[in-house]
Amino acid sequence: MKPMLKMKTLLTVMAASATLVTAAATVQADERLLIGSTSSSSSHYGYFVAVNQIINSQVEGVSASVAETGATVDNLRRLSRNQIDMGLVTTNTGYHAYAGQEDFDGRPVDSRLLWVYTVAPQNVVMRQDAGVSTLADLEGVRFNPGITGSATESTTEAVLETLGIAPDYVRGSTTDVVDSIKDGRIMGYAKSGVGNKLDGSTMDIATFTPINVLSLSDEQADTLRSEMPDLAVVDIPEGAGEGVPAYTTWAFGVAVHAHPDLDEETAYRIVKAVMENPEPQANAFSAVRDADLAQMTLEVGTVPLHAGAARYFEEQGLEIPDALRPVE
Repeated sequence: MKPMLKMKTLLTVMAASATLVTAAATVQADERLLIGSTSSSSSHYGYFVAVNQIINSQVEGVSASVAETGATVDNLRRLSRNQIDMGLVTTNTGYHAYAGQEDFDGRPVDSRLLWVYTVAPQNVVMRQDAGVSTLADLEGVRFNPGITGSATESTTEAVLETLGIAPDYVRGSTTDVVDSIKDGRIMGYAKSGVGNKLDGSTMDIATFTPINVLSLSDEQADTLRSEMPDLAVVDIPEGAGEGVPAYTTWAFGVAVHAHPDLDEETAYRIVKAVMENPEPQANAFSAVRDADLAQMTLEVGTVPLHAGAARYFEEQGLEIPDALRPVE
């Protein structure tokens, strides 16, 4: 082989090797994130698959994957053990973990809020003929606080105890309770809404049984804000159901929390990508459609925002509540 040809061949090999090295370095430079979700049978799992796709397609230098988990408590424990970087966390349990309360008594879990993607208002639905027009009127009334063992049940009881109201609680499944309200054996129940709408079981009752949805008074709302910071107080506009006026109630949200050590720039770019690409999320989880995730986050979040998330929201001209300001 001629010397000049040998030199050209050598240069070509060196250039190709350099390209391979550069490509390998680029791959190695990608930040790999693991996202804890929930059971793959849940509609929430589909939401996290959509979020994962947004991150991988829109956030340069980040490679994410979704892990099926046992949802909120499992994700919080995995965050505490550095086994995941982000995950699904309900806002009430997230607060308990952050504050070291209830199931996390003496074992707090330090996490940071990225965003809230759906809210579950807790609606107090009564028969119109029950003679109950305010929450205070529930005293001694036969009332179901929520499905046995549910978050709605425990939350409703805690709220009414905080407000000094003691109904005559009746337990049961949704089917049993709906039938009992229809025939007047129970006067009402507490049931999670679907966004700003009443849920299907409530609409079933309302088909032939006129209903009222009770509202917190201003004083009761202030009491919950000060004494139950794990919950949000939300205003539901007129139209939750046919003929239902606007009302105020308590709620908890479903959020995405991150490990405190997640890089600020990475968190910023993830939140930006999620906020600015709503369609894939809505296709995977219909409750997200037309929702204002940023406003929802600032209204319902219960732990401090990650600094990267806060930076994005502030850039949008949104005011960060004191309770959500980053602590770093």
